[in-house]
Amino acid sequence: MSERQEMYGFAPVEEFDFRGKRVVFQGVEGAYSQQALLQFCGMEAKSFHVDSWRDAMEAIAGKKADYAALPLENSSAGIVSENYDLLMEYDNCIIGEQIIKTNHCLVGLKDASLSDITDVYSHPQALMQCSKYLEAHEEWEKHSRKNTAGAARKVREENDKSRAAIAAGITADIYDLKILAENIENNTSNSTRFIIVTGEKKFRRASEKLSICFELPHKSGALYHALSHLIYNNLNMNRIESRPVQGRTWEYRFFIDIEGNLADAAVQKALSGLKEGTEAFRILGNY
Repeated sequence: MSERQEMYGFAPVEEFDFRGKRVVFQGVEGAYSQQALLQFCGMEAKSFHVDSWRDAMEAIAGKKADYAALPLENSSAGIVSENYDLLMEYDNCIIGEQIIKTNHCLVGLKDASLSDITDVYSHPQALMQCSKYLEAHEEWEKHSRKNTAGAARKVREENDKSRAAIAAGITADIYDLKILAENIENNTSNSTRFIIVTGEKKFRRASEKLSICFELPHKSGALYHALSHLIYNNLNMNRIESRPVQGRTWEYRFFIDIEGNLADAAVQKALSGLKEGTEAFRILGNY
């Protein structure tokens, strides 16, 4: 069996070169996803934005982009379930992750003050992450938007000092707004984990984390037996999440992160056992 076959079609590379590559993010200029993408890929990549995370995955599938950044988890609000589902729907793979510290600010027009505000716009996750601050201003109406930077842009476009947005501080400069309140998130160490995905099955030789997913037959002990392959091969699992399988009531798809590299013999043995004992088994990436 060749090295490539043993690694389920994934090809090892020394490093990724993002110079001149087309990288896509959801939102508008100033979005946290743009910050994650540029921090990971560098300023020499050619970035552009789309309206939704699905559009970002579709851009890769349609060869319009080489890489995309998607938020997968926030330290306060938990997982972004839609993006877990998109990982299964599209045949894109994870090649890296970027942690962004999300310090939320309340931003408004230059002549606005807190007493002027009646309506606040932001992404649902950001509203959730700032729930304690918002509860202290229960008179404000809360409105969901597709992304935080887009909410800031809406405030600028409406030019109404009763409107404010929860977004990154950088958006105040980008959209000529004023920061009305800083660090309003519930958790001062609030961070979001973004994944970087691409359409090619590649991984860095030095990768140390492996993401996989699978479905299980609906019977007693199925998950226990699946995870036993990790135990027997002395592999550390550092995350497990589940998502319902569409069209199959009370059945679930499991997403697991383990420490290891596709070239490791122990990893290959564990994956072989998992593939035999599970359904819809997939390697999402090694990074």
